Amino acid sequence: MDTMTDDLYRDITEFAHDTPSWFQHLAEVWTELGLLLFGVLFIVAWWRARRGDPRALAVAVLAPLATAVAYVGSELFKSVIDEERPCRAVSGALTPLVECPPHGDWSFPSNHSTIAGAAAIGLALAWPRIAALTVPMAVLMAFSRVFVGVHYPHDVVVGLVFGALIVFLLVRVATRPVARITLAMRGSSTGVVKWFAGPGPSRGRGRGAHVPAPAPAPAAQPPAYDPAAYDPAAYDPPTMTIRRDDTQQPR
Repeated sequence: MDTMTDDLYRDITEFAHDTPSWFQHLAEVWTELGLLLFGVLFIVAWWRARRGDPRALAVAVLAPLATAVAYVGSELFKSVIDEERPCRAVSGALTPLVECPPHGDWSFPSNHSTIAGAAAIGLALAWPRIAALTVPMAVLMAFSRVFVGVHYPHDVVVGLVFGALIVFLLVRVATRPVARITLAMRGSSTGVVKWFAGPGPSRGRGRGAHVPAPAPAPAAQPPAYDPAAYDPAAYDPPTMTIRRDDTQQPR
């Protein structure tokens, strides 16, 4: 008996066959190219965070690690649920645009979608400004898996949500302890470790750096009067002055 997701799968694959050949090839490439682009963004996010505070670097390091954890979790789900691929199970469906994975390479959830959802949220946490790029990338990558005919719609939706949730929770829980480790690494005497952790926030006098004003010099004080430096016998009554003995002045 057909389900709603079967009907939606057929509709999407029929739409895919009606698109131009160049668009079909683009969708095929995007299912794999998206993974590569996310990997490059992970590296860039880590490099940017090396000069940030320890928490920023901790999030940038945790993002790819948590994505790997989400991928492992999706593989475990696959081994338990054993859902057949739609390109093999849905009756009346058109031939997929790519080769249908072999029996035993189960469908639920989509590994690509799990990685995409995890990477999108991990990068958004490490580099908030690119969330407008990473989230649409993840959605398009998940959709492309249905478009080429190798996943049900519910496979990719669950994969996106599962990956995003795993990364969000792991980053929230592990940021503080990893930040402590990062701070210790920055004080390490091992060159590679110190290079990986980065120098931290700049304390130089670059553009925009705050340079404190120099402290004012203390005002000159007149020498204190020292009676011992004067000879009382030098008092001159007619002029009402004291003749100073320069040899007794402090030097």
